This record gives sequence, structure tokens and C-alpha cells, in this order.
Amino acid sequence: MSSVVARDLVKAYKIGKMEVQALRGVNLEIEKGDMVSVIGPSGSGKTTLLNIIGGLDTATAGFVKVGETVITSLNISGLVEYRRRVIGHVFQTLNLIPTLSAAENVGLSMVAMGKPKSERNKRVAELLEIVGLTPRANHKPEELSGGEQQRVALAAALANDPELILADEPTGELDTMNSKIVVEYLRKINKEMGKTIMMVTHDPSVARACNRIFRIEDGKIKAEESPSQIVEEGTPLTIIDYLKNKIIEIDDQIMKLEANFKADRTTSDNYVTSRLKLSQRRESFKEELHKLGVTIT
Repeated sequence: MSSVVARDLVKAYKIGKMEVQALRGVNLEIEKGDMVSVIGPSGSGKTTLLNIIGGLDTATAGFVKVGETVITSLNISGLVEYRRRVIGHVFQTLNLIPTLSAAENVGLSMVAMGKPKSERNKRVAELLEIVGLTPRANHKPEELSGGEQQRVALAAALANDPELILADEPTGELDTMNSKIVVEYLRKINKEMGKTIMMVTHDPSVARACNRIFRIEDGKIKAEESPSQIVEEGTPLTIIDYLKNKIIEIDDQIMKLEANFKADRTTSDNYVTSRLKLSQRRESFKEELHKLGVTIT
């Protein structure tokens, strides 16, 4: 069964008297349970394609079907309902509410759907466990790393049990190792939850994590490539190495903080606040290592 089918998809924009075609007859088919990436140069139509499939934009011509829903025939209210029930969106620019905790951000869309509190709480706990953030449930976005924030966004995208996860440059603002961690969770969701995932990326290493890769140029799908055909730059550190190095860095910061406190170079309030934040970060890295089968004191 196909999860996504696009036929002769066209999107044209008018700029003054000029018409610019962002998509020029795109054809693609994604099977249920696939994890695919769309790669291509800037301005090639990657995000436009994702936005039309996600119901955030409308096609000028052509046909798109997601599951049993022909989205190119939906009106505005139909698209709103489609986005709520069928699609989970993950964006490069995080859409987390800064005043809400991680758990509250994950449960927000379920509030909009009128889900009872007991059901919301159970679902939020399950999703935070899936993305490895149970210990960070009550932390606000500013208290989380960029990678942790993106994992909260991923959990939020899963809240209403969507058929399809659409991710637009989900690692675009993350460093290499946090990108790897986020991609591993995307793969976990694909494999263990059976979610179909389609993501736009410029990063070859992220594209290689998918089982199918579409290359788009000038608004057309030029080729479908396998992961082995995508050139990947060398990555000298493993995720385990990265996490261990982060713990070493934090231990060094704690030692310096304690030395400054003993030498009266910092206040007791600043010492307590900084020490707490560093300890929480250290515990989160330890938890990640534990999930990877590595125990550290």
C-alpha cells in the first residue's frame, strides 16, 4: 500500500508579471513504512514539495494522495483537519512554546484535539520515553540542548499518531553529533512504530540514513538513489565518543566552578544554579550512554 502518491505535480508562483514554477511535474511514490529523503540544491523545490504533501501549501496542478486522502481536492477546512490527523510536522526552526515544559509542548496538539487529560498524560509519557527525554519532561526549551529540543519537537509531531512524519531540515541547526542522535531517533520511530517518514535535507549523512533518496533539481525528480550512492564526508567521532567527551567537558567545568567558588570568585547563588544545570546535563548524557549500553560513573 502506498503512503504517498504524487502525479504531475505543479506549483507556480506569480512575482509581478512573471510566473515562477517551483515544481514542474513531480512524480513520486512512497510506500507505507518507508523512510525517504529529498535532496537537491537550494531553490530546487524540496520544501515546496514537502509543504504541499503536508497541506501547508496548495498545488497549481496535479494530484497528491496520502493514505486514503486526496489532498489536492481538499478545501481549507479539510486541509486543517488533514494536518491535525494525518501529518506530523518537524521543522528546522523549532516551534516549541518557550513558557511550556517539554511535556506540555508534546501534549499541546492533543489539547487542541480535545483529548482527556489522563489520555494526554499517558501519551506524553510514552512519547518522551521513545525519544529518550523522560528525565527532561519538566524542563523548558531554554533548559534543553538544541538536539533535545528537536527531539521534543519530534515527540510533539507524534502526539496525534499521524500516518506520515514530514521533516524539513530537522538537523539543519544542529552540530554533527546531535544530528546523528536526532536521525537515530527518527530511524527508531520508523522501525519500531512503523511510521512513514519523508524528510528534506542538505546533509549527505542524514540522507544516507534513509532507505530511499529522491534527488530533485529545477522542480523535477531527476533520480532515485540508494544510500550507497550518496557521498558522505568522514565523521571521526561516534555518538558514544561524543557523549563521553561531553561528560569530560562538564566534569572540567564543574571543577573550575568549584575552584572559583572556593576562591570567592563567584557567589553562592551562581554556584548552586550553575552546578545544578551542569549536573542535569551530565545526567542526560549518562542516560543517553546507558541507552547505548555504556555505563559511566
